[in-house]
Amino acid sequence: MLTRNPPAWWCLANCLVYCLALGLAASVAEARHHNHHRDTAATPSIAGQYDYFLLSLSWSPSYCLTHQQDRAQCSKGYGFVLHGLWPQNADGGYPENCAADAPLTAAALARGATLFPSPRLMQHEWQRHGSCTGLDALTYFNTADRAIAVVKIPAIFEAPRSNLSMSADEIVAAFRAANPALNADGLAVACNRAELSEVRVCLTQGLVPTACGRGVRNACPDAALRIPAAR
Repeated sequence: MLTRNPPAWWCLANCLVYCLALGLAASVAEARHHNHHRDTAATPSIAGQYDYFLLSLSWSPSYCLTHQQDRAQCSKGYGFVLHGLWPQNADGGYPENCAADAPLTAAALARGATLFPSPRLMQHEWQRHGSCTGLDALTYFNTADRAIAVVKIPAIFEAPRSNLSMSADEIVAAFRAANPALNADGLAVACNRAELSEVRVCLTQGLVPTACGRGVRNACPDAALRIPAAR
């Protein structure tokens, strides 16, 4: 199953700490995203106008090889973690940054902290992507939680203690075997060079698996990929 984080009551007690951390969100988020871009372009951003969701699941051990200073995420031994739930258009475009300032309430902070591996990523994902869904932050985070529940993580990726080697096609096949509702054009694998970075799953706005639109495709070398072990 996808790794989840502390319960909401613990997060409420730490909201003040999270709020202070948000000021550092932009620089950390950019470092995280330089290996997580989509090969499509942003379109004019109007909240609520998009065709489907792209659920992005990040392979945490790959990220943590180069971001060991991110203790919020990299001291936990995670496998797949939630990177984001992105509104996407069938033509390959996507809206982003639909609100200049979209603050999070204490309730939204607490909810988001149970889903994302760090408060900085949580804030970044809400500002850049969640603000374009037409949902308030708490509803967006609840929707992300429901999206996570749609996708079963294959047993082979349940925090392996030794490195794996698989092709992008084999990763797709593993996810399809664990999720019969997915078809071959309903998910994609992203890599940083020859190392697994993310698995992305396309879902309707009602969170039903669907075919991906233009531009969502495997972005990995045609070779065996390194999948670092969870630590």
